[in-house]
Amino acid sequence: MKVSELLNEKYVITDFSSTSKEDVINELIDLFKDDERVTDLEKARAAVLEREKIMSTGVGKGFAIPHGKTDAVKDVVAAFGKSNKDIDYDALDGNPVHLVFLLIGREDTVSKHIKLLSRISRMMNKDDFRQKLMEANSKEEIISIFKEEEEHYAEV
Repeated sequence: MKVSELLNEKYVITDFSSTSKEDVINELIDLFKDDERVTDLEKARAAVLEREKIMSTGVGKGFAIPHGKTDAVKDVVAAFGKSNKDIDYDALDGNPVHLVFLLIGREDTVSKHIKLLSRISRMMNKDDFRQKLMEANSKEEIISIFKEEEEHYAEV
């Protein structure tokens, strides 16, 4: 499964209204309010926030990947958001975050979940990819950047 296949315009935020870690995570999770793939939004929220308490998912370079596993989703769900303002995320490198990719998977799809986390991390580790996302002005452009990166990755 490709990361870009998980995203559509409904699950992309072009500029967070919040600047705190928990509020940004909640903004992304709230995008799934009417999604039939999420059977219990609050349980999904709790899974992500509990995972965050273990160790910050702010991995550095201005990027965070909050995630969790729960039986409150029928399939993997994902959302992406960015902010031009600094997000105080308690990132591992001590720097603010600007790009946040949320991933929530089922308890029984650990392998798929780990592969997606790995792919997202690999993509986000690329300086030019992060720069393109920061410069994107629309949801369509953001999704297109993810698709192009995955097509390029497949060719390599």
